[in-house]
Formats: sequence, C-alpha cells, structure tokens
Amino acid sequence: MLRLARKRWRIRAFRKRRELRPVTDRTNLIRGDQLLVFTTFRNERVRLPHFLRYYRDMGINHFLMVDNDSDDGGREYLAEQPDVSLWTTPASYKRSRFGVDWLNWLQMKYGHGRWCLVVDPDEFFVYPFCDTRPLRALTDWLDASSIKSFSAMLLDMYPKGPFDALPYNEGQDPFEIAPWFDSGNYTITRNHKYGNLWIQGGPRMRMFFADAPERAPALNKIPLVKWHRDYAYVSSTHMLLPRGLNQTYDEWGGEKASGVLLHAKFLDTFARKAEEEMERKQHYANSHEYRAYRLATAVEPDLWCKWSEKYINWRQLEILGLMSKGNWA
Repeated sequence: MLRLARKRWRIRAFRKRRELRPVTDRTNLIRGDQLLVFTTFRNERVRLPHFLRYYRDMGINHFLMVDNDSDDGGREYLAEQPDVSLWTTPASYKRSRFGVDWLNWLQMKYGHGRWCLVVDPDEFFVYPFCDTRPLRALTDWLDASSIKSFSAMLLDMYPKGPFDALPYNEGQDPFEIAPWFDSGNYTITRNHKYGNLWIQGGPRMRMFFADAPERAPALNKIPLVKWHRDYAYVSSTHMLLPRGLNQTYDEWGGEKASGVLLHAKFLDTFARKAEEEMERKQHYANSHEYRAYRLATAVEPDLWCKWSEKYINWRQLEILGLMSKGNWA
C-alpha cells in the first residue's frame, strides 16, 4: 500500500512541475555529489541574506528555491545570486500540498544521488560538531555508516518580551533577538503507519494550543536525505517514503545521531506574516494555526516564561536531550 502511495506522490510531483516557471536556472553548475538546499518561500526578502550566508558557511553548494508569487523583491534578489536556481509560481500553495509537490519534483530531477537539505527560510540546521565541522563531514560519516536520512527536531526560538519590541534588520542573525527556547514540555509518540516519531510541545503548544494540545504543530522533521529519484516526502519534511527513511531513532535503547532546526518564526515580522496567511488561507486546515496565533498574540505577544532557556550551542541542546551525536565521534 505504501509503495503505491509513493508512486502516487511521485506522479503528482511530475504533473505539478508544469506550475513552475524558471526565473534563473543555474543547475548546470551543480557538480558530482555537491550539497543542495531546497526551499519554498513567499515574501521573505528580509530573511534571505542571512539564510544564504548561514548555509553557505555550512558548506552548501547550491540552492534550489521556489518563489510562491512574492511581491517584496525577494525573487529579484535571489535571481542575482550565483549559487541559486530559482523557479516561481502563482499556483496554490495548499494544492501543492504546501510546496511538497514542487520540491519533490525538483529533488527527483536534481537531487538524485546527492545529500539534500529541505528547510524553510526561518529554519537553521544545527548538527553535532557544527561549530567545528562542515556539513560535508556529517554527510561523509552518514555515507560511511550507510545512513540515508538524518532527523532534526524543530525548536521554536523567541525573544524575551513582545515579538515586535526589537525590529529584525535584513542580514541580521535572528537569534540575536530571539535566543530563548523551551528546554522541556515535549511529547513524543510513534506513527505506526510510517514508522516515524511524532513530536509536539514547546511554546506553541503551551501558548496557542493549551486547550487542544493534539492540534499543536508537529516538531519532528527529517530534513537531510541522501536523495533517490524514487523517494517522496509525504507531509512537509515530517515523513517520507520509503518508510525505512523515517526510522531515524534507535528502537533498542541506544541513541542515533540527530540535530535541531532552530526556528526563527517569532520576530517582529510575525504579526504581518500571520495576517497575510490568514487572508490567503493557503496553510494546513484553513490556517487554523495562524488563527490561534492571531488570537493569542492579541492578548499576550510574549512566549518567554520562567522555564525558558537561552541558546548557547549544540552541546547545550545535547545535554538537554534535544539532539544527539550518537556514535559520531
């Protein structure tokens, strides 16, 4: 049954390719086993310079990006970047399964045999030894260990005080403004159909979904995959097929290596983004998540609490049990 589902998602992605119009196609520059980032975005111009710099410094060689009808200059900015291939589409984000179909197609075409990292412009990948080792060191170790996928928990970061107290400036490290996170308050269950872990909790659950915690956003992601053209993401980067790629944990009591995606959602740009997405209604379940955000932030736009922890580095996250270096020494 899952094999048929995977075939269906791949056929769907192939059909959805017609919705993408190339703006700047530099994919001829991709060589060998270079490291690739894939992302979709809309009106994220202010975030893009730091996003590109962060991943370039990590060792990413090429960015393959889909613009969903931006009107803030982000598309024009990216078209000038020498390591970016860019497509644009006015098509429905919702009907593309929230961008999954578009990126599945691009990964099928350009990611085969390469390590691919799928992230949003407000997600910053942290992995063991990232302060001293480039991403290539991690992917080489994964290759040597015959590991084809690498998980990362989404960690919501936030400022102390109202989101709009400090303006976020273009090119700025967002964690200068939003360095706080919840060190606990997470629940983990297993999805028996797909074999992945389902993680919920953190500030969004306690602030926006306290009365309905089961509706809180999923925080489990598998963003880094040694891609094969037969693979397909099913739901964002929460899970993919074949099913074995989702088993990024050790069922026998050990610890597999894992990372974190620092999530820089809660800046002064948040209120404007929430209003836009409420109007567009292009997000999951008629944007119920953004409705919850708008209601709660109108009353108390502050996620900080006395249990909040200030981010230092990946080792701190490992001590807290939010990620692990596993047996990567």
